[in-house]
Amino acid sequence: MGGYTRPMLTLGIETSCDETGVALYDSQRGLLGQALHSQVAMHERYGGVVPELASRDHIRRIVPLTRQVLQEADCTLAQVDAIAYTEGPGLAGALLVGAAVGTALGYALGKPTIGVHHLEGHLLSPLLSADPPAFPFVALLVSGGHTQLLKVEAVGVYTLLGESVDDAAGEAFDKSAKLLGLGYPGGPAIARLAEQGHSGRFGLPRPKLHSGDLDFSFSGLKTAVATRIARGLPDDQARADLACEVQAAIVEVLVAKSMAAVQACGLRTLVIAGGVSANRHLRAQLDAHALRQGIRVHCPEPALCTDNGAMIAFAGALRLQAEAALAQPVPITAPRAVTGFDIRPRWPLSSLPRPGENRASN
Repeated sequence: MGGYTRPMLTLGIETSCDETGVALYDSQRGLLGQALHSQVAMHERYGGVVPELASRDHIRRIVPLTRQVLQEADCTLAQVDAIAYTEGPGLAGALLVGAAVGTALGYALGKPTIGVHHLEGHLLSPLLSADPPAFPFVALLVSGGHTQLLKVEAVGVYTLLGESVDDAAGEAFDKSAKLLGLGYPGGPAIARLAEQGHSGRFGLPRPKLHSGDLDFSFSGLKTAVATRIARGLPDDQARADLACEVQAAIVEVLVAKSMAAVQACGLRTLVIAGGVSANRHLRAQLDAHALRQGIRVHCPEPALCTDNGAMIAFAGALRLQAEAALAQPVPITAPRAVTGFDIRPRWPLSSLPRPGENRASN
């Protein structure tokens, strides 16, 4: 299959973890419709995501959400040109749902399908915002179990600058929240309680703040929180102060490393993406430091920070367009010749090929 010579309509399906997302993206008109169902209420009682329940809920939600998006966009499945689904990383059972539905739709409709890297979806999602950044830029990717700094030169052209060597920022939020008895998801819960507290009371560590590299490590912070709680918190104000200090410690490290990465690359643009990028304290601190250093920070709208189908449809469309521009065969599953499909629960972003390159095997 060669390149597209007309506007392309891509259906995106996201089922990597605990949100079912579906969206339609038109290469000329932009995002035409999207729908999202969050499983937070279902998993909250267990204090975290239960993979089997997540998979079953994706099965229940994905078809109704697809119909809702098609109705919102006033489109039919026959008008869709390509289908993008999250191939990985994520929970295996959850990924299977989206991959199976996406591939089956492609086969039934005779349309191409493309597996999308979940983190690439997050990485490119700021380009969907009202104020999109221009290439090249440095990206702070803070999503769930991933905290990474990357130099982004074009679609598929990424250089890893630094990453978490143990717990990521999102995991530090979740584990600290659980220790404080705040439930799931931890990031928003910590942020809410932190609004009632003051930082500085407990002096939590800022791991790798002065390490001289761009890597992250937050497991020691979690240990420090557990140790402080074990010694006792006298009242609710102490809990709020500790939550505030947790947030301050994580944000201080993220901001310092991000500013250092932008300076090291000689660029003036920083993009933040992923669920933690919705944290208001992180955004405020990045803006304040960037203003002093003459750096422009691009933050996607909150709806684009969470897992969603829009970022998958968009990333899939950009991949297809990049391949077409290089006059290369599009890396898609050919309709009418489907013998199976891939999912990649563990899929390092560094192994993602540039447009025109063959994918590495699992």
